[in-house]
Amino acid sequence: MATSDTFDILIIGQAGRLQYEAALFAASLRRSDPGFAGQLYVAEPQPNDLWPRDPRMSDAVRDLLVDELGGTLLPFESRHFGAGYPYGNKIEALLSLPPDRPFVFFDSDTLVTGPLSEVPFDFDRPCASLRREGTWPQIELYGPGYAEIWRSLYDKFGLDFDSSIDPSQPDEYWERYLYFNAGWFFHRSGPEFGQRFLDYALAIRDDAPETLALQSLDPWLDQVALPLVIHSFGGGRQTIPAGLLDGATTCHYRLLPLLYAREGDHVVETLEATVAPNKLKKILKEYEPIKRMVLQGRGRKARALFDQDDLPRKEQKIRNRLKSNGFWMR
Repeated sequence: MATSDTFDILIIGQAGRLQYEAALFAASLRRSDPGFAGQLYVAEPQPNDLWPRDPRMSDAVRDLLVDELGGTLLPFESRHFGAGYPYGNKIEALLSLPPDRPFVFFDSDTLVTGPLSEVPFDFDRPCASLRREGTWPQIELYGPGYAEIWRSLYDKFGLDFDSSIDPSQPDEYWERYLYFNAGWFFHRSGPEFGQRFLDYALAIRDDAPETLALQSLDPWLDQVALPLVIHSFGGGRQTIPAGLLDGATTCHYRLLPLLYAREGDHVVETLEATVAPNKLKKILKEYEPIKRMVLQGRGRKARALFDQDDLPRKEQKIRNRLKSNGFWMR
């Protein structure tokens, strides 16, 4: 069992929204888990032909991450995805991590709300976020079903499909089949995991089975490949205790209006306390959603529109209510 007292964290930082989210992640990590002993790597894509604009962060955010928040910049080259599929950053950045260190990847739009270093990761049995909806595949009338589509992918990579099934779920229901949100995942080696993730993603993108003819892979490519990669390394649905990631220790909020609408009081309080120090506030207020939702108090007004104990079941209804009341920002 490749458990470890220390592990590294990988997030993506690049020009635009993600650089501010990366700074917020780093600040929340330092506040909520001051005993974290690993490296926080902030992977930054470098300019090349795959990026029509320079993807690097501003000097001010870069200095904040390194000098104030203890982050380590990890420049990497985009060779296969770039601006055409920016979700591929999380795949290509893994290849630049130290090969002999366990890692946990988080989407940058994540807030650390508890002692992440106390989570009992088993780095020989990877898993990923189960906070997801049945977004892929979208079953078409007269087209192949869930089982046929997923089996064709497992067969493509020589994997055992039957052992990936959750037999407690009914046939042709999406949760019967291994499917994750790619907002977090972990393994014993970034380059090892990343190379397989890259190989599978490119093979699906460039030579998909015929069963995928009616399926969109943008933006779902990473989430299609991820369960196959995790299964290939002997991982599964829940190899760490439930209620920690996407629970007591982290919140994948995705957008600040959604955070205020649906997350618990502790998450909101952590967000506001994290942003409060002047050194952070000075930089983070450059990002309009932080300025308006957090620093100017609009998030609390948006929150008052919802009963957190009786939220709409569908996220789209939450979004619609926020939009109709003028609180939607991204």
